[in-house]
Amino acid sequence: MLPFFTNPYSNELLYSAIARYHFYSGNLDCKDTLEEMFDSRCVIPSVEIGSYFSVLAEKLGPHYSVESLLANHTIYPYYASFLSKARQQEILQDVLDDGQALYTRLGIVAGSICKKDGLYYCVECAKADDAQYGEPYIHREHQLQGINYCAHHELLLRKYPVTVDSRIQYVRFELKHMNLSSIYEMEPYKDVAVSIAKQAYQLLQLPLHALSRETISSQYRALLRSRNLITASNRVRQKDLYQAFNAYFPSGFLQRYESELNETYEYNWLKVLLRNSERHVHPLRHLFLLHFLQQDVESLLTTSTDQGAFSSGPFPCLNKAAPHYRQLIIKNVEVTRDFKTKNLIGTFTCSCGFVYLRKQSTDIFKIGRIKEFGYVWHQKLVELSCEDISIRAIARELGVDSKTVKNI
Repeated sequence: MLPFFTNPYSNELLYSAIARYHFYSGNLDCKDTLEEMFDSRCVIPSVEIGSYFSVLAEKLGPHYSVESLLANHTIYPYYASFLSKARQQEILQDVLDDGQALYTRLGIVAGSICKKDGLYYCVECAKADDAQYGEPYIHREHQLQGINYCAHHELLLRKYPVTVDSRIQYVRFELKHMNLSSIYEMEPYKDVAVSIAKQAYQLLQLPLHALSRETISSQYRALLRSRNLITASNRVRQKDLYQAFNAYFPSGFLQRYESELNETYEYNWLKVLLRNSERHVHPLRHLFLLHFLQQDVESLLTTSTDQGAFSSGPFPCLNKAAPHYRQLIIKNVEVTRDFKTKNLIGTFTCSCGFVYLRKQSTDIFKIGRIKEFGYVWHQKLVELSCEDISIRAIARELGVDSKTVKNI
């Protein structure tokens, strides 16, 4: 365990905290700091995430864990919510050791957009940090790909002018190198860009692995279904979605953020994002979809997953002649759309032969129309006909009107 460590500030990158430790330790050679932190002089400093977290957590003492460091002091949560549960577990294993596969699994190697060259800061955050802590530090929310604004002060981020000459070197923010003058912006997309920055910050604040690709994919479908962008056959209305999505953003915005859509391309990022695909889609583009759906990241914690137009079942048999009447035994529903009203219609078929239809969003125990009565119902009709009771009583027993009994 280290004799002392410069504990990370709120949302400070681990990289920044280590840079500060290197400064206050008095070490002249970064390799000495690496050896003290990781028991190795060959670790390559990483701004975004890092590696050898198992050694690092042990060095820092009982107040830190691999999970807490990863969740609170890296950019990993920006990506985590859109990864499969299996991939999330692989990442946890990657950071324990050398992390060689880490950036490939995250899609940073092949799927990066709006890459950032260098480190960025917010003028007002730097001033506030200096006032509170006596020094500025590297905020993780300012280093995210595609995020150009501070989520707190809604100011355009500035690039820190100091760079490194070696891969084995740390940069520590110093106020004397920062331009703290007022910013006069002429950014045409500020409103949307600030909204996206706030959503990105919410991603960083989520409990680690609170969401996953499996959950979010189903939530997307539920939100699209509520906007009539899912067909009766459960397909995305790609053309309608494409037109609505493009119209929602200011002209030129998607191009500015390297996310222009080609409607005819089978693998454009929006189509891939909404499929059950292993292909990686950048988190920035997920935030664009959430913005279009008028949702925020925190709302996903309570958004229901897609249950289909008529829920996922099972569904009740509504054959009053059957001993299983009102029991949930029908497993599937066939969904069609009414040609005239455009309403979704569900067809429910029971093993007793009884088939009924009802509209979407109506009482599950309410029949819209009986399509087939089935052999159980007809057998019961024959039995009741042999008894000394009225047609009206028979109809009431079978759940139909008297006219139906007379016509059969």
